[in-house]
Amino acid sequence: MEHCVPAGRSLSLCRRLCYASGHFLNDLCASMWFTYLLVYLHSVLGFQSTYAGVMLLIGQIADGICTPLVGYESDRAPCKYGKRKTWHLLGTVCVLASFPFIFNPCLACNDNTPQRVAIVYFTPFIVIFQFGWAATQISHLSLIPELASSESAKVELTAYRYAFTVVANITVYAVAWLLFQFQAEHSVNPSMTDNLSQVDIPVFRMLALIMVGTGAFFSLLFHIGIKEEVTPSRSEYEEMIETSSEIVLPVFHWKHWLKEPSFYQMAFLYMCTRLIVNLSQTYISVYLTNSLMLPKNFIAIIPLVMYVSGFLCSLAMKPVSKLIGINMTYMVGLLLVLGFAIWVFVDKNMATERVYGAAVLLGAGSATILVMSLSMTATLIGEQTQSGAFVYGSMSLTDKVANGVGVILIQITRPCSNTEACCADCVWFYRDVMSTVTGGVAMAAALCLLTFLIWPIRIRRR
Repeated sequence: MEHCVPAGRSLSLCRRLCYASGHFLNDLCASMWFTYLLVYLHSVLGFQSTYAGVMLLIGQIADGICTPLVGYESDRAPCKYGKRKTWHLLGTVCVLASFPFIFNPCLACNDNTPQRVAIVYFTPFIVIFQFGWAATQISHLSLIPELASSESAKVELTAYRYAFTVVANITVYAVAWLLFQFQAEHSVNPSMTDNLSQVDIPVFRMLALIMVGTGAFFSLLFHIGIKEEVTPSRSEYEEMIETSSEIVLPVFHWKHWLKEPSFYQMAFLYMCTRLIVNLSQTYISVYLTNSLMLPKNFIAIIPLVMYVSGFLCSLAMKPVSKLIGINMTYMVGLLLVLGFAIWVFVDKNMATERVYGAAVLLGAGSATILVMSLSMTATLIGEQTQSGAFVYGSMSLTDKVANGVGVILIQITRPCSNTEACCADCVWFYRDVMSTVTGGVAMAAALCLLTFLIWPIRIRRR
């Protein structure tokens, strides 16, 4: 039986694009989930800030529980269709069936329905969505070390994947901006459309439906364009080692990874990376509307600027990482993020034109650290592709739980918990979240990165 990834193998441009399109639906939904869920629940549906945080926490915990389980099951006996693509298809169906209900008001509720009841209504849709999202994400990531053999090829495939992530985010924000513009042009009283309220329910509903339809098309391209080679099961792989003199690598089960120091190094770094990316994405909208008092169309414009800068930055990642290495490229991304955090903290009354500059720093820095952290994870897995899904699932578990806990702590400590306009303390609160939280996590990631100089990312136990 042949190796899944022969040495020196390279993918055609068409196959790289088809692979990258496989996470497009997830990226569209994740963009709406992190950027708009809190502001939608709090400012549009009128949920208390704590309840809005609880719903996001439920989703993150469900995702965190599902990711290692999906990773473990995805690594088991192969399927004729491909063990990764089978889980990808299952996850896609779950996302398509559940996500539109999350950005739609409770169908069985009225104005007198307690918010606790609404949480019960939304919870099943959130859990199904997060299971589907996890199944799609882990199966898609697990294909990287199976499709690419060299380190530079893995970086390139990860960069393509992130480029599609950026395009997905740009799509969400561009469509949101168009919907807000259309709403303002056709409103009887345009002055009432500057702030978010219940009149924006149709905007978010339509945005969710458009994203789901677009993502379904790209998922179809992935399944048509990528042919997964049927890899051996663990028992078959062990038998191959015993009977063949050509294969000398040991088989790594999930319990073996738990004994690897690099596994925990990478898990912590990936957690910090996702905290920076997701928390900044979650709170950029409330920072713009509540701290800087900008009109609501800026919650589409500024994230759009962030991801355009991230897209342009992703184009240079392969040559830069080849020149200075993955670790140093990651450090450059952290410096950009720290630059954003310092700018937000120092410039208390940030003018509109300076907001664009800060957004460019955050977008470029987030793109760099995310792509490099995924490339590091693929490098750690190396040729142990038969257990790659467990590794990606474990990495995702740390970030999902940390993000959920982080959001609920921020929501609980928010000075104003009611649905009315923010008080003066809230204005500074969200500025502090964007600066100190983002900058603090970036410092923790930098310290973790320094440990790589002492203990490089590689498998040490045999």
